Amino acid sequence: MSRNPQNREQFRPEGHESDHFLLTTVVGSYPKPKWLNRARDRFEDDDHSFGESEWAEATDDASRVITHEHERAGLDTVVDGEMRREEMVEFFAERIDGYEFNGPVKVWGHNYFDKPSVVEGVEYDEPWLVDEFEFVDDVAERPVKVPITGPYTLANWAFNEAYDDDEALAYDLADLVNEEVEKLVEAGARYIQIDEPALATTPDDHAIVGECLERIVSDIDEEVRIGLHVCYGDYSRVYPEVNEFPIDEIDVELANDEYKQIGVFADGNFQPDLALGVVDAHVADVESVEQIKENIQQGLKVVPPEKLTISPDCGLKLLPREAAYAKMENMVQAAREVEAELDAGEIDVPAVEDVAPADD
Repeated sequence: MSRNPQNREQFRPEGHESDHFLLTTVVGSYPKPKWLNRARDRFEDDDHSFGESEWAEATDDASRVITHEHERAGLDTVVDGEMRREEMVEFFAERIDGYEFNGPVKVWGHNYFDKPSVVEGVEYDEPWLVDEFEFVDDVAERPVKVPITGPYTLANWAFNEAYDDDEALAYDLADLVNEEVEKLVEAGARYIQIDEPALATTPDDHAIVGECLERIVSDIDEEVRIGLHVCYGDYSRVYPEVNEFPIDEIDVELANDEYKQIGVFADGNFQPDLALGVVDAHVADVESVEQIKENIQQGLKVVPPEKLTISPDCGLKLLPREAAYAKMENMVQAAREVEAELDAGEIDVPAVEDVAPADD
């Protein structure tokens, strides 16, 4: 159930040339400048005298650079590429009382994840993202989106040593996320994205995610746009249940599978806005503007233009930075061209009943 179908209009740039408006954004992460990675190595090496103040200056500089890079690409809403974050669970677990770290866990190949443990009841202490948001908001000329790892993923991707089950842990974490969102809103944030990649791997728990979202948005003004990002998975196992989530948009990853699942959502009953991945975050090949325009039109099979947001499939941090930028730039150009063609009546918006259902 959409909280407020009108709150996306606040992100339309002044003097926008087209009557139609496709909101362009990114999911969150972005390649870090190579010098920032070298700075981190020095900061974490006891043999170097690269201290807290030097590291803070480096992350501030990187945040400025990537925020401006997003604006230069033409995005309507920007993120600083999560320059202060390394891993989406670790970052928050380090800031939540009740978590502790016991060393890395091997996840695949030679890749390791510093999987935390919940050893006692989780509690909220200091704000997690308010300073980050205020810095980026001061740097940016365009509206800033704030991605937050969701409570279901924070619970699911940790060892639970304190709660009877992960459901109870997720609900306590949702209350903490609610506190953080309230502080972000007080600081001026108007676009919050809850990242729940774990839902794609355990989709039978959609009811838990729905309850978590209810707790998160409790008492949050409907002018604040709430998005949910769910990474690639079998979306037929969470739809139509996501229609009941208290969100304004759901961001899905369909480009890397060539939109084989677009029919899942094209039943005429899709409720939230659709944030559609139109460039593949997993390959460095840069899609042409024409290809992206075709991908955008896949979204028009599900929602009308006024309910369509354009984004990459997922975070871009694993790509070469030049490729990530080129994908964003082409994505924005494609969106602007589709808007103009919609204005001119050159694009027919298909009726959803004409869309073939996804293969089982």
